[in-house]
Amino acid sequence: MQKTLTIIGAGRVGKALGKLWTQHQAFRLQDVLNQSPASARRATAFIGAGQPISDYASLQAADVYLIATPDDQIVASCAALAQTGLLSADAIVFHCSGALPSSALRPAIDQGAATASIHPIRSFAAPERVVQDFAGTWCGMEGDQRALAVLDQAFSAIGAQLVPLQADAKIHYHAAAVFASNYLVTLLDVATQSYGRAGIAPDVALQMMAPLVRETMENVFRMGPEAALTGPIARGDMATANAQWHAVTAANPAHGELYRQFMQLTAELAARRQPPKQ
Repeated sequence: MQKTLTIIGAGRVGKALGKLWTQHQAFRLQDVLNQSPASARRATAFIGAGQPISDYASLQAADVYLIATPDDQIVASCAALAQTGLLSADAIVFHCSGALPSSALRPAIDQGAATASIHPIRSFAAPERVVQDFAGTWCGMEGDQRALAVLDQAFSAIGAQLVPLQADAKIHYHAAAVFASNYLVTLLDVATQSYGRAGIAPDVALQMMAPLVRETMENVFRMGPEAALTGPIARGDMATANAQWHAVTAANPAHGELYRQFMQLTAELAARRQPPKQ
């Protein structure tokens, strides 16, 4: 028999996962609890299953509960769920936060429920697209083995690739995703501003950077960071690097400090490279 699933906080993540599990018959969606009846109805309409509700008192007992609220509401939502009296030693409660460990679900743990965290490493800005191409998405997981055994099957059914995490070091896992995604965007914005000082319009700068960035990323993923590194520091041209540092600092001290730090880290990366084979 399919295990029943209730989603608390069916925003972009909850809606996309709910629809995927419904399509692949991994769970039988039961209740969808959102802050308002209207948003709950929109979520169930998107998913194509589930009973829309807007208060904890209306929840039915389920096998599995996904708390898909924003991170700062997860603990309070779990506490409200625990207060319903629906949880037991047979229940599973999990969240999809990349920053919070499964131990944040302490109210459910105190009721005997098994808890876990499964974090899909991708953007959910467009749930419709996520549903179409979720297969192959990497997901970091940690928590109770009983919970993970069930969730491993459910996520595998929709094509996820699961990787275990160290729960006590999860903040570093999430920081890695921020470096690779959010701060990459910021870095490209800094590059766009630097092009602007040379008289190049932002839209043109983005077009100029596109092939360079794409080829660099492809090289990193194909060869690794050490082999993919090019540029003045990689070839030992510190005079050019220092001239750029001084120029950037004169134009924008904050960007200059960022450039200095990247110089140091890039020199360390270059030092790790293996000498070419003879």
